[in-house]
Amino acid sequence: MNIIIAFIIAYLLGSVSTSILVCKLAKLPDPRSQGSGNAGATNMLRFAGKKLALLTLAGDMLKGVLAVLIARWIGVMSVELGIVAFIVFLGHVYPIYFRFQGGKGVATFLGALLALSPLTGALALITWVVVALVFRYSSLASIIVALLTPFYIFVLSNPAYVLGLVLISLLLIWRHRKNIDRLRLRSEPKIGR
Repeated sequence: MNIIIAFIIAYLLGSVSTSILVCKLAKLPDPRSQGSGNAGATNMLRFAGKKLALLTLAGDMLKGVLAVLIARWIGVMSVELGIVAFIVFLGHVYPIYFRFQGGKGVATFLGALLALSPLTGALALITWVVVALVFRYSSLASIIVALLTPFYIFVLSNPAYVLGLVLISLLLIWRHRKNIDRLRLRSEPKIGR
């Protein structure tokens, strides 16, 4: 029963779209109708500025952290805890409160990962920052982190979490399919543009 409760809490937490709420409070248009149409921190940076993008990033990461910590607190462990990380991510990508139109889930994924394994989460964050600084593409950094994280968790933490992280990685890469096309065509916008 605790596992089902943890899954429900994770999905409902994930479905809280920080960018949409921040835009409503700031009296800005829905982020899904602006820029890339994505309800996430990168799109917020492009059309709403650094402060609101950082607030979005923090909120999206926090819901990933909270979902995993609450699940642990009620006794969820092992493979199921990795699935909780996937479900909070799924809630962000397909939020019930916002007609199932969410963001790409990178920040929520990183937040859940930090709660699952601080070392692995820190390594994933460092990987994202290094790739983003070197190549200046948020999407490329996210894709590389998605590809490497299951390996990181397997080697550095609990292999039982791998299933949940592989599911996240597959969906995250699929959500970036248009970005992948633009990267191939060299038309993907760089960070700061």
